[in-house]
Amino acid sequence: MIYSAGFGVFSEVLLSPILVRPVREQLEHDRVIRLLQAKYKRKFEVAINPGNEQSMPVGPPQAPWYPDLVLMANERSKKVVGVVEVETAESVNHLEAMSQWVAFGKLKVEFHLYVPVTGVDSARRLCTDLQIPTTEIWAYTSIGDQIRFTPVQRAPGSSTPVDTREPRPARVAAEPRAREPQPVRAVKTAAPPARPKPAARRAAPTPAAKGRAAKARPAASRRGAAKAPVRKTASSRAQKRR
Repeated sequence: MIYSAGFGVFSEVLLSPILVRPVREQLEHDRVIRLLQAKYKRKFEVAINPGNEQSMPVGPPQAPWYPDLVLMANERSKKVVGVVEVETAESVNHLEAMSQWVAFGKLKVEFHLYVPVTGVDSARRLCTDLQIPTTEIWAYTSIGDQIRFTPVQRAPGSSTPVDTREPRPARVAAEPRAREPQPVRAVKTAAPPARPKPAARRAAPTPAAKGRAAKARPAASRRGAAKAPVRKTASSRAQKRR
């Protein structure tokens, strides 16, 4: 058993009690660490301790601790300003909280805890029962090849705004609905121009019509035609003398 005077807690081991994680969980755990390294690198100098690596310790030299991520100020002093611990479904338990979370919570730096979305309630309960002060608690979930982070809890002293609502499960994009075929509307076409009607032929006059036309002639013309003088030629006069 090792006693840490700097933290005032007893711990049987310095490493996590989850010494051997399933291969799949360990790969996901280290993947989350590297994603968070890129995230925090925008504001801090970040050192990581993935897997069994112990490259950046925190705490007293006689009893160092190796959190998953160590956040340092962008200064020459490289002062530690925060630690980040990533847990998996198997490591969110009372033993893990007693051995590591309590120690990280007593450091005079920010403590960010990342747990899978299924372990949010357990992590909250453990922090409340053991009185572990956390700056922020985040939930992460895997959606295909992507890992999404959702803020769950934020302490008053944190500089990062966090939504305190429960994380909602990711929505699966609905498949686009096929459009129903629209009825084909008949297209009205312009009517062709009407052909001009051929002129009606004049009917031949009937005998009755001819008779009426003859009656309608002026009487004077008929009389004049009847009384027209007959010119006598010299031959006709000679024949008369004979």
